[in-house]
Amino acid sequence: MPASNLSDGIAVIRAQLKTAPTAPGVYRMLDKNGDALYVGKAKNIQKRVTSYTQVARLNNRLQRMVAATETMVFVTTRTEAEALLLEASLIKRFKPPFNVLLKDDKSFPYILLRTDHEWPQITKHRGARKHKGQYYGPFASAGAVNRTLNTLQKVFQLRSCTDTTLESRTRVCLLYQIKRCSGPCVNKVSADEYSDMVGETRAFLEGKNTDIQKKFAEAMQDASDTMEYETAAVYRDRLNALTQIQTHQTMVNAMVDEADVIAAAKVGGQVGIQLFFFRAGQNWGHRAYFPKHDKTDSVESVLSAFVAQFYDNKPAPKSILLSHRLEDQGLLSDALSSRMDRKVALSVPARGKKFETVKEAIRNAKEAVERKLAETASQTRLLEGLAEKFDLETAPTRIEVYDNSHIQGSNAVGGMVVAGPDGFSKNHYRKFNIKDTELTPGDDFGMMREVMRRRFSRLIREDEDRSRGMWPDLLLIDGGLGQLSAVTETLTEVGVSDVAIVAISKGPDRNAGREQFHMPGQRAFTMPLNDPVLYYLQRLRDEAHRFAIGSHRARRKADIKKSPLDGVPGIGPKRKKALLHHFGSAKAVVGADIRDIECVEGISRAIAQQIYDHFHE
Repeated sequence: MPASNLSDGIAVIRAQLKTAPTAPGVYRMLDKNGDALYVGKAKNIQKRVTSYTQVARLNNRLQRMVAATETMVFVTTRTEAEALLLEASLIKRFKPPFNVLLKDDKSFPYILLRTDHEWPQITKHRGARKHKGQYYGPFASAGAVNRTLNTLQKVFQLRSCTDTTLESRTRVCLLYQIKRCSGPCVNKVSADEYSDMVGETRAFLEGKNTDIQKKFAEAMQDASDTMEYETAAVYRDRLNALTQIQTHQTMVNAMVDEADVIAAAKVGGQVGIQLFFFRAGQNWGHRAYFPKHDKTDSVESVLSAFVAQFYDNKPAPKSILLSHRLEDQGLLSDALSSRMDRKVALSVPARGKKFETVKEAIRNAKEAVERKLAETASQTRLLEGLAEKFDLETAPTRIEVYDNSHIQGSNAVGGMVVAGPDGFSKNHYRKFNIKDTELTPGDDFGMMREVMRRRFSRLIREDEDRSRGMWPDLLLIDGGLGQLSAVTETLTEVGVSDVAIVAISKGPDRNAGREQFHMPGQRAFTMPLNDPVLYYLQRLRDEAHRFAIGSHRARRKADIKKSPLDGVPGIGPKRKKALLHHFGSAKAVVGADIRDIECVEGISRAIAQQIYDHFHE
């Protein structure tokens, strides 16, 4: 890098040191666009920031970061532990390129035992905790939750139906008939018996399995002694189901009651992290993560950043078992403990069953990284092959694929999907609700022009110098020469001339494998049927098609739910409800006379005239 850029960055940092606080807190380095380059924490902000002015101690990566720094922002906290939590939160919010970044865009599923109803419901839950009740988890996947719920229904027979379904039923459902529900909807179980089942479910999810087994065994024996063999059979089946879930646990350790096992492994410069969830003495699944980091980062530094960011928006368990000892392990423990208002212990087991469990997690992490690297290598070969087919200078790192969806022009939506070296990048998908009212219904070319105009006008406005990595290397358009011409003309209008464009048409008889590819100034061409690049392009096109159709259906569904009364000025929920109750339907309101409308409770003469005029312009 030019020495002047580095010296300019150091000069910026030295100027910021004059106002840098000596308290604990968080600092942000910003580039010329005001975007965060790096977020860091410090016990003493001024002392930590001073280290960035000592060029001899900076590696090449940090020198690039300092050279790009235009200004800094400081935020002080009361303690270093608070600074650590704030740092993790800001990293997830701003995604600075020089930090270790955890791609964690999905919330984990939980089991919810609702207690806001006379007959508590057990169900799967994901998202904000709005309902009153106990939440058990997290589970690594929806499949892990479903398996546990399936067993819970066999053993404890709590209802899983909604409150509306419960209150509207007049006879037993299929779940009652296959002994997965006790039938509270039709009084097949008393309130006291159901309350006992709720208590047993809660005990099971808290790990008190032995007490429940003993209780079921005693109840079965008592029923048998009194010759109530049907009741004994019910307890026998529940006992068998309870035993089954324990035998199917492959990594259950009696001493791992509530813990997350987090293990890291580095292969080929990439760190992979494997996370196992243990709750109530059971393994509730595992998941692999591949944080974005620099190849020179150590396993320990990546693991430390992962732990801080992962628990930024999730509850931490009592114990976290790690594969590596971390430099700030005590600080992480203090920070998580203060957030949870209870002790959260971080430890690295050295022997025993916990050590064996961590070893198993390390093995899984290593295998996951090896699979990831193999997939990446395959993806790299495909992108290089794509560059060769379309005569691109380098393999594309960002491909944008576009498609439109509509039914005779109604609810028209344009869809954009993004792909690159790491596969599909769903965070960057975009939909465009077509807004041009002058378009002829079904005008695909006009819709594509609008999508391109909106997409690239915004890109030019927000990233004119192309420093944020949001500009595509290649545009793939689902269509033929007409769509290609529409896109090319529109990009020329907005001043973009250096983005490669390829249109994909179905070819003769619309057969997959006979697609034709169109590029500006070239004749259409096809690819061999067994070409891996052809299969890859088909996947890209099909994903864009799926996304566009899904967006169209969602818009159409929302449109169907709309009422003609929604657009009437002065008509809120109460008046709309009164009109629908009086006339029976929105259609009847549209055809009603002023005098009839005026008879509705809460509707004055003036409002009635307003409603009538709205529908009879």
